[in-house]
Amino acid sequence: MRQAGWVSPSATTGEGDGLPSHSLAVLQPGQREGQRKKQKECEECKQRRLTLKMVLLTAKIMERTALFVIFGGLVTTLVTTFIPLWKTLNSELNEVENWYSGLWHICIFAEEVGMQCKAFESLMALPMDLLASRVLMLVSVGTGALAVVVAFPGLEGVELGSGRQQGLKRGLLIVSGVLSWVSGLTTLAPVSLVAYVTLVEFWDENLPDVVPRWEYGEAMFSGWFAGLFLVIGGSLFFVAVCMADHDRQQRVASLPNTPQEKPRSQYYLKTEVL
Repeated sequence: MRQAGWVSPSATTGEGDGLPSHSLAVLQPGQREGQRKKQKECEECKQRRLTLKMVLLTAKIMERTALFVIFGGLVTTLVTTFIPLWKTLNSELNEVENWYSGLWHICIFAEEVGMQCKAFESLMALPMDLLASRVLMLVSVGTGALAVVVAFPGLEGVELGSGRQQGLKRGLLIVSGVLSWVSGLTTLAPVSLVAYVTLVEFWDENLPDVVPRWEYGEAMFSGWFAGLFLVIGGSLFFVAVCMADHDRQQRVASLPNTPQEKPRSQYYLKTEVL
């Protein structure tokens, strides 16, 4: 016979804080209480981390972030399009004057008179890179503005007044993401084109060293940042759509399975008629 005070060694083994439930029976009352307290604190800590993650990483927050990034990229693109700071020129022979060139104007800054700008006289006399950049930047501004307009009714929390809101909102966000990508690419393309032409002309060996050469202006860098913002904003809209689909699938999977009525067999129907 087994003695009353004997306990199997396998029931008392446990490593760290993860003791099995049946091993708590061999602990003293104070030790059992401390073990339960540690387990409860660990569960509460995990629950707080999960709650914080759910609050920060939700489809709603991602949609708002994407719209904010796209709007910032659109404003930066609009400013970049019209400021005459795409290229700068400063001659060592005349350090008093600084020249600035954009898509629409060419300006000169002198200490006596300040900034004076003049629009390009003839559209046909423009270089091919500036002409293509004009068209692409206008396309970028138009598609970026359209992306913001299309995305706003597709945000979570905005009522559309239709029965199938989820499918319509999902489609609007996808269209807005595509338009944002188009706007970002049409911003990066002209800026990169002008940067390439400026770099080639700067290192042209056929020009004498005394001839001043155009260099990069501030608008070049703002245009690159604007294009990246638009592409990132469109990508965030796609991420928000995927997150919303995942959350919807989890909600459907968490619903209790409703019993379905089995179809009656042919034999059962015959016996019922009989």
